[in-house]
Amino acid sequence: MGSMMKEAEHVIEVEKLTKRYGDLLAVNDISFNVRKGEVFALLGPNGAGKTTTVEIIDTIRTPTSGKVSLLGMDVTKKKHDIVPRIGVLPQGFSSFDRITVRETLQYYSRLFRLRDTDVDGLIELVTLKDKTQEIYKNLSGGLQQRLGIAIALVNDPEVVFLDEPTTGLDPRARREVWDVLLGLKKKGTTVFLTTHYMEEAELLADTVAIISKGKIIAMGSPGELIESNANYLVLTLQFVDEQAFEIVRKMGFEPVQDNRKNIKVRVEHTDDVQKILNAIKDAGTSLHSLDVRKPNLEEVFLKLTGEALREGPAGGRGAE
Repeated sequence: MGSMMKEAEHVIEVEKLTKRYGDLLAVNDISFNVRKGEVFALLGPNGAGKTTTVEIIDTIRTPTSGKVSLLGMDVTKKKHDIVPRIGVLPQGFSSFDRITVRETLQYYSRLFRLRDTDVDGLIELVTLKDKTQEIYKNLSGGLQQRLGIAIALVNDPEVVFLDEPTTGLDPRARREVWDVLLGLKKKGTTVFLTTHYMEEAELLADTVAIISKGKIIAMGSPGELIESNANYLVLTLQFVDEQAFEIVRKMGFEPVQDNRKNIKVRVEHTDDVQKILNAIKDAGTSLHSLDVRKPNLEEVFLKLTGEALREGPAGGRGAE
């Protein structure tokens, strides 16, 4: 009885997974489970081991050691049974240049020998209705990615793997892809996502595992990760005069001033905000505006790894 329950609950189980390439330890003894119907994000910089991990789980690569089961089956032994039941959008997906959106989906549906693929439903889900007759190479990057997601869904998979689904897209296209993924989430599809975009993990994921140099260093819901790793508020005071900096410093805080005359202060408690504002007011100092916010995953990541997620604006793609 026990194992039946466990299988129903966890669609992916990773135990002590390790992958070596010669001297490089790409994935270093990681363990986690993914529950049915959740969006699970593996978040980390390029080269952290994300792609290697996803390719082991979706049966493309073999592990050096450790055990991975997907839909209750060992990924190294049951590839043939697993593949028809999962969908995969690889990193840097591309399709046939000269066939239309509709033809592409029909082609993949035949490839899977599926009789009853709802091509129109898929086109609707990824919002490509007005592009069905467009050929692949004329689609924008965001539309190509959305077609890629539709292809990954052609066999009505129980688990979908999306490796860096929005890398290289402009912000608008990225948001459109997110809308599609939120739609999947609503449907209750289990999604395994790798990403190095904080907002993506924060917006989409039920559970985030932060991976750095092949190791998982923190895991939980975005809210939990922020709560347990960055339990402070950031107070920004805008266009204050010089005096304010000294006032805040003398109160025992560590204000940081940027080049636009803004002061940022980390505060532990909401009532500290009030204390600071009162002190500034009592000194007769003027304050243009203020902003108080909770930290985000980006700050959690920085704190845990000491490294930034993005490698410059180009978002360079490292091999993993």
